[in-house]
Amino acid sequence: MSVLFKDRSSAGRELAARLADVLSDAAPPEADLVVLGLARGGVPVAAEVAVALGAPLDVAVVRKLGAPGQPELAMGAIASGRVRVLNGAVVRRFRISPAEIEAVAVREGRELTRRERECRGDRPAQDLTGRTVVLVDDGLATGMSMRAAVEAARASGAGRVVVAVPVGAPDSCRALDEVADLVLCLHAPDGFGAVSRYYADFKQTTTGQVRRLLDR
Repeated sequence: MSVLFKDRSSAGRELAARLADVLSDAAPPEADLVVLGLARGGVPVAAEVAVALGAPLDVAVVRKLGAPGQPELAMGAIASGRVRVLNGAVVRRFRISPAEIEAVAVREGRELTRRERECRGDRPAQDLTGRTVVLVDDGLATGMSMRAAVEAARASGAGRVVVAVPVGAPDSCRALDEVADLVLCLHAPDGFGAVSRYYADFKQTTTGQVRRLLDR
């Protein structure tokens, strides 16, 4: 399977159209929705979803925990509220010690705080208590970042947590069924590879773009 989407906005519109149908069946009409885009690439996708659902948009800042010496390999992820999830298989395979995990988590925690401040500015976070939270990203590779976002939403009192992505690795999409109330993955191709291969335009989303979308 090759390119599926022109860019993140077009992926968001396609996702929104399907999500509206799914939520009408799965959530009561009076459900209090809020849409969170995973920073930064998930926010342009989430912005289209929020418009289509008539829901407020906010940002979820999550940081991947890269394995020591292999920063692109996710051994886990962290999110706001001191949420940490680990990929046990990676930790065991590479014999990563608790001290090594802690060192990476502390470093990434500082970056998470900085990114959150950059993306939100003085804007307070949405209150998630009792609400249906729709978590959106531009794609799922390992799913570690999304799993951390789900746990953070739960810790913030979300009533229901919905995961919605345009494309994802089949195993990662299935694994999220264990922690989310509903998972919508439009495309789950075998031999997934990288998220970028499914977009014609996958330029990095800037902090400025995130802030403008939150201000809309």
